[in-house]
Amino acid sequence: MVMRTRHLSLHTVSSLFTSSSSSLSSTCSLGFPLIRYFQKPFSETFHQTLSTQLNVSASKTGTSKQTSPDTEKLIKPTLFIPPGVDIVEISEEMILSGSNIVLGPYAGHSQIKQVDFVKSSSKAKDCPKDGLPEFAMLGRSNVGKSSLINSLVRKKEVALTSKKPGKTQLINHFLVNKSWYIVDLPGYGFANAPDAARMDWSSFTKGYFLNRETLVSVLLLVDASIPPRKIDLDCANWLGRNNIPMTFVFTKCDKSKASKGNRPDKNIKDFQELIRKNYREPPPWIMTSSVTGLGRDELLLHMSQLRNFWDN
Repeated sequence: MVMRTRHLSLHTVSSLFTSSSSSLSSTCSLGFPLIRYFQKPFSETFHQTLSTQLNVSASKTGTSKQTSPDTEKLIKPTLFIPPGVDIVEISEEMILSGSNIVLGPYAGHSQIKQVDFVKSSSKAKDCPKDGLPEFAMLGRSNVGKSSLINSLVRKKEVALTSKKPGKTQLINHFLVNKSWYIVDLPGYGFANAPDAARMDWSSFTKGYFLNRETLVSVLLLVDASIPPRKIDLDCANWLGRNNIPMTFVFTKCDKSKASKGNRPDKNIKDFQELIRKNYREPPPWIMTSSVTGLGRDELLLHMSQLRNFWDN
């Protein structure tokens, strides 16, 4: 099977990511041809619907679907619009709950019927070579990554969970429905791990990102119960500079840390505003909770449309 490459694209990284340092530029193309990343301005209310931006009733009554330039300016910065979706055909029913993601024609079967652990790899070159698409789960060591994986597949202990963060020390591949992978990557930023257990993230995980042609997207997990952390912003910016497609998955949206005081929606808003400083067109985002199941089905639908587009 011929591996997908990152050369087919309408855009370059310079149009996606901005930086004051020329050393951060890249000549690679976007991983997904035709996928457009539209910026989400959080000056709007958190649960704003498209009906306040686009006259949905007009499309339902069969009136003209033409949109004015001003209307398109409102829609484009608000939503992640996948391939095959025309802006003028968007209705609020197409927007996945708790996200900026529009559901398009590539969305398909998202139910997980079978999941099998395949292998753990200490190096990217040792990962499976069967050419199947994969989604990499990445985040700080205590972000709830393993819990989210277990929630997605509806099985306990598929991914290792522990009260002591930092247990994932290898690249772990889980085969889903015998057709695609969830990849559990080592967490970053856990300073209390013993020296022998700390990962050299630069040479280990980054090597996976830069050399894995079957990578559909990184699901970058961010803890919504606490204010933005610099290490998460740094990770997102590194992925952007290196042309790695990603979706922000905000975890723990069912709670907030009492000592921090902020609600998850406020923390998400603050994170997005910081990201906007470096991204002209930031990636899609979605809210989740492994405790309540918030965002589970929506995230799987989003993954299905990215996966199906990659497969075609």
